[in-house]
Amino acid sequence: MSQRSNSTTLHWPEYLMEAFGLGIFMLSACVFDALLEHPSSPLHLMLDDAFLRRALMGVVMGLTAIAIFYSPWGKRSGAHINPAVTLAFYTLGKIRSVDATGYVIAQFAGSAAGVGVAALLIGPPLAHSSVNFVVTVPMPGGELTAFLAEALISFLMVTTVLLVSNTKEISHYTPLFAGSLVALFITFEAPLSGMSMNPARTFASAVFANDWRGGWIYFTAPFLGMTAAAQLYRFHSGLHRVFCAKLHPHHHHSAVCIFHCNYGELHGNQ
Repeated sequence: MSQRSNSTTLHWPEYLMEAFGLGIFMLSACVFDALLEHPSSPLHLMLDDAFLRRALMGVVMGLTAIAIFYSPWGKRSGAHINPAVTLAFYTLGKIRSVDATGYVIAQFAGSAAGVGVAALLIGPPLAHSSVNFVVTVPMPGGELTAFLAEALISFLMVTTVLLVSNTKEISHYTPLFAGSLVALFITFEAPLSGMSMNPARTFASAVFANDWRGGWIYFTAPFLGMTAAAQLYRFHSGLHRVFCAKLHPHHHHSAVCIFHCNYGELHGNQ
């Protein structure tokens, strides 16, 4: 059900859930990247093929994302865990300005906290040049290639989320589609841009690594790609075909939904 609130009501529980979700995602990224890429790691020594290590990292992070999407907190907050996702839904009129602001601030804070916790737990290996706080920077293809790649994967992610979450028969599988794309993008796109698709994710790593190379890419391309996807969906299907802003669209009758939500129409009118 939707939670009735005026234009200034703050939904602190949902903001904290967003911070926690992205913090867990970044903690997972740091731990497994250190295990896979640090030269003295037994796992790195066992897997000498870079593509295989990247594919394994993709699977782990895809599963991490799916677990966050399906978690009770992810179901309640919508599990955007990405400022570009939140703002894409904002352009579709599904989230209030105050909540969009709260989500974005929480996502940046949570991401930084996740890397900070990882730094305390892992120590010097996380700062090693082979890991470097899982920083995302343009690869040898250059900044233009990285920008186009980031914009494309961002576009594909939101297009997929909107198509799947707003289709009755497959809407409950939206987290699986989104998590699978995370895995595929890390496996195949990371050699172009490092695979960020998330300004808060890049920001947190850059702060700790003090490495801002190509930073403009990761603060612009995800927003442009996701907003373009949202507006194309809006043009093709109409705003009435965007039922909610949750990545896990299932709404239990007792669940809180802070968005401009018409989830009931998805099952009632199709």
